[in-house]
Amino acid sequence: MKTKNLTIILSRTDNIGDVVLTLPMAGYLKSRIEGVKIGFIGKAYTRPLIESSIFVDIFLDREEILQNPYLLAKLSAEVIIFVFPDKPLAQLAKRLHIPMRIGTSHRWFHWLYANKLVHLSRRNSHLHESQLNFKLLAPLGLKEELALNQIYQYYGIKPNFNQLTELEKLIHSNKFNLIMHPKSRGSAREWSLEKYYELAQKLPASQFHIFITGIASEGKQIREAKPEIFTLTNVTDLTGKLSLAELINFIYLADGLLSCSTGPLHIAAAFNKMALGLYPPIKPMHVGRWGPVGKYGLGLTSEKNCNLCRNKKHCACIESIEVEKVRQIIQQYAKNYYYIGN
Repeated sequence: MKTKNLTIILSRTDNIGDVVLTLPMAGYLKSRIEGVKIGFIGKAYTRPLIESSIFVDIFLDREEILQNPYLLAKLSAEVIIFVFPDKPLAQLAKRLHIPMRIGTSHRWFHWLYANKLVHLSRRNSHLHESQLNFKLLAPLGLKEELALNQIYQYYGIKPNFNQLTELEKLIHSNKFNLIMHPKSRGSAREWSLEKYYELAQKLPASQFHIFITGIASEGKQIREAKPEIFTLTNVTDLTGKLSLAELINFIYLADGLLSCSTGPLHIAAAFNKMALGLYPPIKPMHVGRWGPVGKYGLGLTSEKNCNLCRNKKHCACIESIEVEKVRQIIQQYAKNYYYIGN
């Protein structure tokens, strides 16, 4: 196989946060392989995120290429890497005779359809998700182990500068603009809305403006469960009002973001914003695996034994994270980097 001017396809067909933590692979490949062209297969709704990376040359919609394999075949890719195992795509890649098909050996169908297997177990690893992704580059001879403070230089995420004008009108030039993203569409353990409300009350309105984000159904949940949060003078409800492309742009404009383990948290980290994530101390959901990777990314967890609520909907462990601790971190960051407060 030629060693430059390759076309390499990254396949990550799950959710936003997972995609963000996969994008550094594209930047790293660009830095190590001369003339490489990067394609990225993802779900349709992640397209604005994937296309926001300067290191991705072409986005491929998973459903579209399964319906019309020619869309993948015409790229004449030499390599496809299944960062997220996907049986139908693995079958298609073999049928199209893509020369190098890389996947983890821990999926049985990769033994049938991939031809380069990496012995990788994510669940029991001590490594971060982004570092585990890099393990899949070993068949290309790229075996460097990157520290987290090296990885974030390879995101390449940029806002759409032509579409910032309207969103800029929401930003308070004399305050710290903090996004709170309380819900996770059920994908993570969540801090209670009562805690977010208490925090919003404690952050001085003279110094902080808070934006609540989320999809429309999440906004409905928040308004039903804790409508008081939207009565605060320093809180703006943006739930259901932003497309993913607009949310990416707004995160770029804001000063920081607070949430549990969500996609927007990782986007904020990729922009080197204050990205404060709240996590339970339980594998594989813990901060060591899913913490925000960025210059100002920080994961906060409790020391409570979360095995007691491993299979329960209510997580006492993440709930035990104190509002005062979160307030102190946010206000100290604002003081250090935005000269807000005493």
